Amino acid sequence: MTQRGALDAPLRFGANYTPSKDWMHSWLDFTPDDVRRDFGALAELGLDHVRVFPLWTVLQPNRTLIRTKALDDVRAMVDIAAEFELDASVDVIQGHLSSFDFVPAWLSTWHDRNMFTDPKALDGQVTLVQRLAGALRDAPNFLGLTLGNETNQFSAHTHPSPWPVTVDEAGGWIEALLAAAHEAAPDLPHVHSEYDAVWYMDDHGFTPAHASRLGAMTTIHSWIFNGTAQRYGGRSVASDRHAEYLIELSRAFATDPERIVWLQEVGAPANCLDEAEMPGFLEATLRSSARTANLWGVTWWCSHDVSRELGDFPELEYSLGLIDQTGAAKPLGRRFAELIPELRARVAPPDRSTAIVVEVDEHETPVSRAALSPGGAVFQAWVDACAAGDDPAFVTSRTALDPAALEARGIRRLIRPDLSASGVGRYGSVNTVVDA
Repeated sequence: MTQRGALDAPLRFGANYTPSKDWMHSWLDFTPDDVRRDFGALAELGLDHVRVFPLWTVLQPNRTLIRTKALDDVRAMVDIAAEFELDASVDVIQGHLSSFDFVPAWLSTWHDRNMFTDPKALDGQVTLVQRLAGALRDAPNFLGLTLGNETNQFSAHTHPSPWPVTVDEAGGWIEALLAAAHEAAPDLPHVHSEYDAVWYMDDHGFTPAHASRLGAMTTIHSWIFNGTAQRYGGRSVASDRHAEYLIELSRAFATDPERIVWLQEVGAPANCLDEAEMPGFLEATLRSSARTANLWGVTWWCSHDVSRELGDFPELEYSLGLIDQTGAAKPLGRRFAELIPELRARVAPPDRSTAIVVEVDEHETPVSRAALSPGGAVFQAWVDACAAGDDPAFVTSRTALDPAALEARGIRRLIRPDLSASGVGRYGSVNTVVDA
């Protein structure tokens, strides 16, 4: 998947799998026929892969107990995906999903340990990664592991019970688990994922350099409920091209000019878009993302609506699916299916001869990640350039001093935003806000 030749292959389109029956709690009572029904519906839409989410609490309820039955269930799901010609990416440290944390008891309350830095906690996670990778490595449709879904949120200052990490500690956690994955399942493209605090939150231990340099690909999670839609509008240039913005921003920090990017999670949230606007937003997002260089593919969030029988989800989580609770494709899903045949054919990316400069410190961390966030000076410079008909790139202030590096990327003009003009404060996650 990450060989250079993969970029000569068609773009990939898939979905993050949210089981239609009992959501992720279905891992407690794994039922293959339910999975077959769901994957059949996704295959009918023309999708070619799924990303699946076994729960950490089910896989490893005790630090030294990894349940063989749970590993077998994950393998069974991957094999069922193959029945429908779907490849499968699998998350492992799971972690956090749709505002709920699934943290095993051996890491909480009386046994509280920092999952990123405690030696015993790290040893337990390494073992789990090795066991799950080993159970899947010979599946021909296995796309590799993602370390976990947005696990950086556990370290953010906005989390109710954060496990803080330094930049070095965050990098050490990623590298240790990636090494375990590669040892158990070599030659597969294992990755990690973060929510957008990695780009937007100052003093956050997980950094753009981690996102853009560690793992086989850069994974992008793009949500417009992060202040983009609130500030600019749900169908604004800023919202329609938010995923493209993050993809291009990631390139500023990549040391490999051919670094592959996976738009691993993007959706159409009902708290920012009317139902009638969602198909248009999906189309705009897909078209703008498909124009970017070295894109592997897009995995939509999510496959199926969450059942209203399940309580306490944020309201928007109930309506993000491509398929509704009756098993019928929604207008959003039908638009996705209509676009896939056209967008699989790669198009030449636009000329990005203008670049916006991101000021970085001696560690190549942005001096103001708030300036990158919605309403910040860097973000606004991108919006203004797009509105003027340009297709801007990004470079760090270090790269901006290197004429050869600029020439290699075809950059002939630099825009240097005034960071003092940023009209935003410290970025705060709204990913997990729930009603009292």
